[in-house]
Amino acid sequence: MLKITLSLFSVLLFLFWFNPLQIDTTVNGDKYVMSSKADSLPNAASYPAELKLTHFAGSALTPSPSCLAVAATGEVYVGIDMIGSLGKEIGKGKIVRLVDTDNDGKVDKNTVFAIVDNPRGIIANRDQVFVLHTTFSKETGIATGMDLVVFEDKDGDGIADGPSKPLIQNISSPKFIQTRGTDHATNGIRMGIDGWIYIAVGDFGFHGAVDRSGTKLTMLGGGIVRVRPDGTEMEIYTHGMRNIYDVAIDPYMNIFTRGNTNDGGGWNIRFSNQIQSGEYGYPVLFQHFTEEIIPALVDLGGGSGTGALFMDDDTWPAKYNNVPMMADWGRNQLYIHRVKADGPSFTQQEEDFIKLSQITDIDVDASGRAYLSAWDGAGYSGSDAKGFVVRAVPQQWTYKAFADVKKASVKQLITVLKSGSGVARLAAQQELLNRPAKSTTAAVWKLAADKKLPLYTRSAGIFTYAQLAGESGIANLIKLSEDEAVRELTLRAITDRKAFTKNVPTELYLKALNDPSPRVRLIAEIGLGRLGRVEAAQALLQTKVPASFVAPAKGVEGPHATPNQAIILPHIAVRSLVSLNAVDACVAAIGTENSTIALWALRYMHDDKAVKGLIAAYDKATDAKLKSEILNTLSRLYKKEADYDGSWWWSTRPDTHGPYYKAITWESSAAIKDILTREFNKADAAGKQFFADLNAKHRMDITEFGGDEVLAVKEEVKVDLEKIRNKKGQVGESSIEDVMLAMAKIPGNAALGKELFTQQGCIACHSISKGEAMKGPFMGQIGSIMNREQIAESILKPNASISQGFASVLINAKGDKSYMGFVTSESADRLVLRDITGQVYTIKTKDIISRQELEDSMMPSGLANSLSYEELASLITFLYEQKK
Repeated sequence: MLKITLSLFSVLLFLFWFNPLQIDTTVNGDKYVMSSKADSLPNAASYPAELKLTHFAGSALTPSPSCLAVAATGEVYVGIDMIGSLGKEIGKGKIVRLVDTDNDGKVDKNTVFAIVDNPRGIIANRDQVFVLHTTFSKETGIATGMDLVVFEDKDGDGIADGPSKPLIQNISSPKFIQTRGTDHATNGIRMGIDGWIYIAVGDFGFHGAVDRSGTKLTMLGGGIVRVRPDGTEMEIYTHGMRNIYDVAIDPYMNIFTRGNTNDGGGWNIRFSNQIQSGEYGYPVLFQHFTEEIIPALVDLGGGSGTGALFMDDDTWPAKYNNVPMMADWGRNQLYIHRVKADGPSFTQQEEDFIKLSQITDIDVDASGRAYLSAWDGAGYSGSDAKGFVVRAVPQQWTYKAFADVKKASVKQLITVLKSGSGVARLAAQQELLNRPAKSTTAAVWKLAADKKLPLYTRSAGIFTYAQLAGESGIANLIKLSEDEAVRELTLRAITDRKAFTKNVPTELYLKALNDPSPRVRLIAEIGLGRLGRVEAAQALLQTKVPASFVAPAKGVEGPHATPNQAIILPHIAVRSLVSLNAVDACVAAIGTENSTIALWALRYMHDDKAVKGLIAAYDKATDAKLKSEILNTLSRLYKKEADYDGSWWWSTRPDTHGPYYKAITWESSAAIKDILTREFNKADAAGKQFFADLNAKHRMDITEFGGDEVLAVKEEVKVDLEKIRNKKGQVGESSIEDVMLAMAKIPGNAALGKELFTQQGCIACHSISKGEAMKGPFMGQIGSIMNREQIAESILKPNASISQGFASVLINAKGDKSYMGFVTSESADRLVLRDITGQVYTIKTKDIISRQELEDSMMPSGLANSLSYEELASLITFLYEQKK
């Protein structure tokens, strides 16, 4: 056996650490080749051979990195979040600025740029750094919400010149940050070539967000919000996402996201194309009303989407360029999604790209240097000993410094707008916007109009011109829309700023509704909604509704993650009809060839005039199918969503029945009930079942109709947990440290683990398959969320790190009743709780006196005590293989 002294081994380790690919060395005459998937430690576990990854910064500089951004010139801004998802302690966050002066892939200079708590998104733009972060009261130490702010660094010393300036305040509901932490709050930010800052809003949503112009906005649930860099014109872009963390934006303003699972409740991570004004359905439409939503491009199973980037840099290999890159914290993986245009949207193919321990974010500079941050096991409350950043560049890549655009001439900036780097183009654009318009507008217009230039350059020219010229540039953009190659882009730019649309002719967009390109027709529909002219309703109502517009059958979950390109155009037409409040046009279309889309739009028009029109149309109708469609629409309008006040949230396992979460009656409910009751009383047995089905589907709660659903059933599970935990075996007789070391070496047998899952009582509190009754934390995707080590720790130390949304609760209710267990489903008026014995309780919200989230896990410690090492390893292996 070869013996190596400690000193020699240390030399080998040192060489292995700093040599990027492999080491040839000779020891006592024997030649050894040491190959590494990683250039240094810590680093990525695997990545393509065409790339070169280096360890850029470790936990000494970047502990618990939640987000990062890279300036065009290469300065890396990392958000340090020592509060994490669930922590509550103030004063543990900051933005650090890291500089690699000699381009060797390692930090040479670092400064603390600014002190902020819970940084969740950063944009570095010229001498400004935009940051999205949680705010706290200095007096009480309690969270007060989230703000989007901007810092300035005019002297370029790497330290913010002073306090930040708020752009948007209160863009997350403080109550749930206070009680839970920032795990479902508002997250990543990214700037598009259209100059807007796009904000990924988690499903906490927000109430009463206010921008610098005084615009106030409330959003129930998650989606995308956008705002101008000066903090004005805030508006909702899309809605109906669960807990997105970031957006990827391509050169033509196509936007992509990767979401998060809802812990076994039916919504997995999904990759979506986010289309302006679109509704994506979470949580109330994605199961039983799927004909009404834009479905995701794919359901990807379990995981936790985090940072995102559209790689747009021609110094990268072609197969890794022009693709959305999506980080998944739960899967320890950066993915590529190969998107291909398909009608008004895309198809996609997912590929593994870079494996990185709990990856949180990715960004790239104008020289092609990409940086990735890794949480690396920092836990739910952050750690000062975990976290790192790596740099990734192509193997054959050559560094070319990106010049400071502030020193460039207008001619030089125009040249940069032709660059093959999206980051470079955006940097040039932002500098041009800060120059006198007289010296820049003509040059930029020439770029936009040049048919010989690549489309990405013309796109940059069009959106730069639109921002420079404002309302005065509309005429030129209208003329440019005659160019088929850029029609989609120009039509989008013309209505992009509502303040500039006063003189935009409606006819331009009406004509575009008949364009051969479905993408142009889509932009025309969006544009008509933004123009706000109700006379466009007649044209929108002519949008054809496909045969796929069919509600799921009773009790059947609809296809909420199967691409349906045919539904997108009518969906957006409906969104624009609702935006226009086109009640009269929709009512007039009932019974015509446009009846289907008209009734679809009327589902969302809680207007007394709409109800009266529907009732009148019903009384005149003779066709049985049309009459049932009108009754369906009226029953949908019987209730509406309560105004959101920020005082409640639907939890990680919300009631997904729909169509509303917190439903209330309104002033026209009585009239709707009258006609429904009249028709119910005239109906035969089959007809009465129709009304019972409507009652259940739309949750009207009209008692005489019947049709109430069964919320939950008790599943008898006879398991003696106390007997199990008191039985001592190899695990119970060993220290946790020894057990963890053993688990790293024993592969385990998944078949045996499956048997142990029942034998050890896991089945009492956990379900594995989607079809089972929901109990405690869902295990059907655990292998996509935790690695083997984390699963082992959760079994051995259940109180060490209680997963988000998996805490047990103690509820005191009227009648001197108390309940303790895990909430499996929750709505505005009732919740379903399951205790450790499997007993299910449905509790009315109005009966709850107090509700307390317990610090300890509902899972007793010691349930693995009776197992041998091999048995525990087998149980871990079985659980790790659950990646549905």
